[in-house]
Amino acid sequence: MITVNPDGKIMVRRCLVTLRPFRLFVLGIGFFTLCFLMTSLGGQFSARRLGDSPFTIRTEVLGGPESRGVLRKMSDLLELMVKRMDTLTRLENSSGLHPEAREAHAAVDRMPPGAGLMERIQAIAQNVSDIAVKVDQILRHSLLLHSKVSEGRRDQCEAPSDPKFPDCAGKVEWMRARWTSDPCYAFFGVDGTECSFLIYLSEVEWFCPPLPWRNQSATRTAPRPLPRVQAVFRSNLSHLLELMGSGKESLIFMKKRTKRLTAQWATAAQRLAQKLGDIRRDQKQILVHIGFLTEESGDVFSPRVLKGGPLGEMVQWADILAALYILGHSLRVTVSLKELQSNLGVPPGRGNCPLTMPLPFDLIYTDYHGLQQMKQHMGLSFKKYRCRIRVIDTFGTEPAYNHEEYATLHGYRTNWGYWNLNPKQFMTMFPHTPDNSFMGFVSEELNETEKQLIKGGKASNMAVVYGKEASIWKGKEKFLGILSKYMEIHGTVYYESQRPPEVPAFVKNHGLLPQPEFQQLLRKAKLFIGFGFPYEGPAPLEAIANGCVFLQSRFSPPRSSLNHEFFRGKPTSREVFSQHPYAENFIGKPHVWTVDYNNSEEFEAAIKAIMETQVEPYLPYEYTCGGMLERIHAYIQHQDFCAAPSPAPAGTGASQSPFVLAPNATHLEWARNASAVPGAWPPPHSLRAWLAAAGRACTDACLDHGLVCEPSFFPVLNSQEAFLQLQVPCESTEWEMHHLYPALAQPGQECYLQKEPLLFSCAGSSTKYQRLCPCRDFLKGQVALCQGCL
Repeated sequence: MITVNPDGKIMVRRCLVTLRPFRLFVLGIGFFTLCFLMTSLGGQFSARRLGDSPFTIRTEVLGGPESRGVLRKMSDLLELMVKRMDTLTRLENSSGLHPEAREAHAAVDRMPPGAGLMERIQAIAQNVSDIAVKVDQILRHSLLLHSKVSEGRRDQCEAPSDPKFPDCAGKVEWMRARWTSDPCYAFFGVDGTECSFLIYLSEVEWFCPPLPWRNQSATRTAPRPLPRVQAVFRSNLSHLLELMGSGKESLIFMKKRTKRLTAQWATAAQRLAQKLGDIRRDQKQILVHIGFLTEESGDVFSPRVLKGGPLGEMVQWADILAALYILGHSLRVTVSLKELQSNLGVPPGRGNCPLTMPLPFDLIYTDYHGLQQMKQHMGLSFKKYRCRIRVIDTFGTEPAYNHEEYATLHGYRTNWGYWNLNPKQFMTMFPHTPDNSFMGFVSEELNETEKQLIKGGKASNMAVVYGKEASIWKGKEKFLGILSKYMEIHGTVYYESQRPPEVPAFVKNHGLLPQPEFQQLLRKAKLFIGFGFPYEGPAPLEAIANGCVFLQSRFSPPRSSLNHEFFRGKPTSREVFSQHPYAENFIGKPHVWTVDYNNSEEFEAAIKAIMETQVEPYLPYEYTCGGMLERIHAYIQHQDFCAAPSPAPAGTGASQSPFVLAPNATHLEWARNASAVPGAWPPPHSLRAWLAAAGRACTDACLDHGLVCEPSFFPVLNSQEAFLQLQVPCESTEWEMHHLYPALAQPGQECYLQKEPLLFSCAGSSTKYQRLCPCRDFLKGQVALCQGCL
């Protein structure tokens, strides 16, 4: 039987009754202590993992002394609590129990003896004290370990001297001085330490070798590409209209145009699907960024849509979007810099760092404004992914202007060139130069019923002037006076409240017309006349397609970037001999008349002859929906500017040549028994090569033979063997960087071969050289494609 001192029992009961809130506090302190220990010790142990970043080690170790101090304070607090309870015991011996506490005695009697609580409190205090000592020991050991590890890592965090990474030391030096210049470096973990520089330069960029103590599994394992989906032709364009967005007059114009041409696109898609048969077409992920419509580029077009501004660019972009969508590809359309950054995965900052993720797009269609925006915000990723970019370039970019070093050294540098792209990545509105890819646009195609209605409704004495801006009419009174003697003149010049003063009173001005109404006006007119500007727009093709004759001015001397303000700064040396060279060279009479407007007699004679001429509506196939779909399909299927250069075909540079001299001994042809590079496009069997006359560009030399220049054939033609087979003995052969090579120097027998592949060019000429020119055949009405190219 256990006996208990009655005085002690009363003291404990008194203490338990009066200190119940205190008991709860003690339990709370105990729980808090347990949580704190788990968190603190867990953090300390996790800091010891070798794979973690050195930045976290430093932060957690610095927190160690603070943790030890807290544990000591908690131990001292518990000891103080025990002392105060002893004091309360002594007070119990000298004072009676309060009457209100008597009712609680029975309940307290049923509890465990009070001495047990005191022992537990003392045990907790002792445990906390012991834990504090153990944590102190762990932290001392951890600090020693971390100092050794950090010392070892500091030795490894020196810029390595590795011949495979020659730029590493220089990049580290740059990071030391400039890492705070862009917030994107901190976004990727750079904090000013040597290790952070090397981690960034080896794992985010690629200038330094990987650090051996870093976990490389995440950086080496590339995400698996998604399975390819087969592209399927589409005919419903409602989703495309949603993708195009709204809010800008330019977008509204483009959407209206797309709606109007939906039926023609659908018909063209059916025809192409039948022509291609079972050819597999992978669906491409395509980003379309229209840079000139962004606020950052000024968006000068949208406010001018309703005021007679140029619409050619918007016509072309609307048709590009429609063609890509109908071919079955996955599109994303952006017209703001914020949308572009979001779609590309641009890190926060000023654009010096690479993208935060692999580029999710197979192709990017943009313009020069968008190209500049991407370069500013993609960092090194721009160089990595620029082979996927296609630049919609109205006037074209010749190789001499595209190659940055060459353009700078030889005076070809302008505000628009020097991008070092493959020249075929630039896609033009008209086939200006074969160095670029001809993208084009679409003109509305008439069916037979519409053509008959036009023939019956034509007014033989009605002319429409090409030009919606009043400035185009200024100084043209002489021509208008002659024309008014024979024809009724109509205009579509924008005006706000009254007739523009530049437009004579005898001209019937309709103001700016919506496209359908403008089409109706052209279907009634006999003549569509241009006064020299704008250059190379879509309107003349629309007029010819609606049964008009197009009359334009011949330029003498021809206009170019050397003598005319409009072309100055454009990345091309092309000479323009008329307002619309394509109409003059590819269509011609009776649909297109080009005369000297400075000769009044020639101008008036042309007016009389046109009135007597009967023409049918005509539209070149390459400007129909079907022609454009064919062309873009071929580009997407065959143009790959990211692939490594193909190996030379059998015979190149060896004893056996892939060429043979033609029977008439005037040019080279591809030998029937020569093996071609698999997948080469255009196929080499379409090659024909001539030595042009001195001062003749390859573009013109090929046209002289009814062919077009094909720059992709230059690499296989760039050999001394080709000159020898053309019976041109080379006394010497030099490899140099020049946009006119390969060529034969005049006078003499020095042969020059091209050293820089980006400078192979169909454009350009000099009386000093006879150029070696690669030519090919082309489909009727589709100059961009050879007969075996589709």
